[in-house]
Amino acid sequence: MTKPASAPVRHYLQFSDLSADDYAHLFTRAAEIKRKFKTYEKYHPLADRTLAMIFEKASTRTRVSFEAGMYQLGGSVVHLTTGDSQLGRAEPIEDSARVISRMTDIVMIRTYGQDKIERFASHSRVPVINGLTNEFHPCQILADIFTFIEHRGSIKGKVVAWVGDGNNMANTWLQAAELLGFTVHLSTPSGYEVDQAVAGLQGNACYKVFADPLEACRDADLVTTDVWTSMGYEAENDVRKQAFADWCVDEAMMQVARPEALFMHCLPAHRGEEVSAEVIDGPQSVVWDEAENRLHVQKALMEFLLLGRVNA
Repeated sequence: MTKPASAPVRHYLQFSDLSADDYAHLFTRAAEIKRKFKTYEKYHPLADRTLAMIFEKASTRTRVSFEAGMYQLGGSVVHLTTGDSQLGRAEPIEDSARVISRMTDIVMIRTYGQDKIERFASHSRVPVINGLTNEFHPCQILADIFTFIEHRGSIKGKVVAWVGDGNNMANTWLQAAELLGFTVHLSTPSGYEVDQAVAGLQGNACYKVFADPLEACRDADLVTTDVWTSMGYEAENDVRKQAFADWCVDEAMMQVARPEALFMHCLPAHRGEEVSAEVIDGPQSVVWDEAENRLHVQKALMEFLLLGRVNA
């Protein structure tokens, strides 16, 4: 008897790895999984499954959301850092992938270069999730869009204003816009622009560039930003503070956005730098819902990567 072919392993290394239809399913599942969580309804579809979390960059939200999420789904977690793993040091990344993927069911990696996670995934027998790299942060944008949908409905046709660094968050917002049919208004200081080639876009129809951050926010449905100095770029901090001085999301920027516009920030935030206290702590801010939703969308993502489309 011929053994049936197993389904190919699916990874989540950047936002464009899934289709618009996949995302529609994930957002529906995230809402249902969140409902179960809020009503204390036990849901353990990943019982006896193990998540390996590999951190080369520290994080509060990524660790708590993935670890708590896997336990809530009935699974278990192995937590590895650079101090207790050999990722890319004494052992080649490819060998680490071969070993870890034989002992666990799914892997989340938060690291520096995207090439590391791509190399790991290419030799892994189990799904690999990007918890953050220098180039992309797909789990965060997954949570951000889910949060927008909760508060305002579909993001299709809407305008997202990105104010600040042309970093991994900006790259991922652009991928999401191209895939899900909305527009990003980009405003970055000179020298910190998004590289379309790094973002991996098919074209430039999904975004518009603005030299003035105030104009980028005009008529936006969502205004969002990130720290001026991302992890790994600390040596540039003083230079960046000068370059980004005019890219602080303040009340004036929110006032030219649509009256119902939301404000988001992936956190941690520095009040008085990339965002004013009045905005992040104000009535248009949904940053705490956004942070919590990392938990729910990542549970939906792990369920999808391990079990396929579940409709429970």
